[in-house]
Amino acid sequence: MAITRRFIQCDVFTAQPTRGNALAVVLDAEGLDDQQMQSFAAWTNLAETTFVLAPEHESADYKVRIFTPSREMPFAGHPTLGSCAAWLHAGGIARQDGVVRQECAVGIVEIDQRGPAPAFVAPPTRIAELTPQRAQPLIDRLELKPQRIVASALLNNGPEWQVFELAGADDVLAVDSSRVKWPDYKPIGLIGAHANHAECEYEARMLAPSSGMSEDPITGSLNSALAHWMISRGRFNQPLVVAQGTCIGRTGRVYVTPQASGEPGRVLIGGQTHILIDGTVSL
Repeated sequence: MAITRRFIQCDVFTAQPTRGNALAVVLDAEGLDDQQMQSFAAWTNLAETTFVLAPEHESADYKVRIFTPSREMPFAGHPTLGSCAAWLHAGGIARQDGVVRQECAVGIVEIDQRGPAPAFVAPPTRIAELTPQRAQPLIDRLELKPQRIVASALLNNGPEWQVFELAGADDVLAVDSSRVKWPDYKPIGLIGAHANHAECEYEARMLAPSSGMSEDPITGSLNSALAHWMISRGRFNQPLVVAQGTCIGRTGRVYVTPQASGEPGRVLIGGQTHILIDGTVSL
């Protein structure tokens, strides 16, 4: 028998509703099994759908499970901010004023509510070499110009990212995302600096998402990993804004705040969230 549950759809990482990354959130998800969650995520056909549950960890305010149309994710950024916004909108009250603690597969993620936009504390990122054996096929396939590649790395903060920093934002925007697709290619991150005095300091893209889209509209987990990588190289040493989604008509804006609260290595990844639909769903 189907049970009616609270359902919220929101738009994340944008100041303009419908120009960010949409998220479906099922509240009161207790009793749903893995297949029901995966089937509903496939039906919504959004980059991610989340299911909010009672926390298991004593310090958490709630637990969330995150699904793409094809698989479960251990962590993702826009589902973190969107699920938190939906939980608060539905009447959730955090244990600590100004900070929501979300339990997910990578552990407890804090979402700071005290700044100009909600921001999650970026989970640790493992940084490794993107070996020539892995990098060269991607360079060839995407037709990247070697002289325009500044650096590359293999990053892991739950999801794994094959990333390239390119010489400029124009190089990032010029890449043809249709040349790579999941599952033949694993997720690829690109980042490049805008010219001085631009609205945003950097442009990012995430290609070959497991959602099946040509590219992900705005990716908090990728920006989180990129922030740790750039900081490890002496970059991103002050607050800045990263644009994403430009090539697919989105105006994603990700606010990166390094070493927040004076804690070395701590990075906040923030963005605005808008509640667009509040209703019920029968599952």
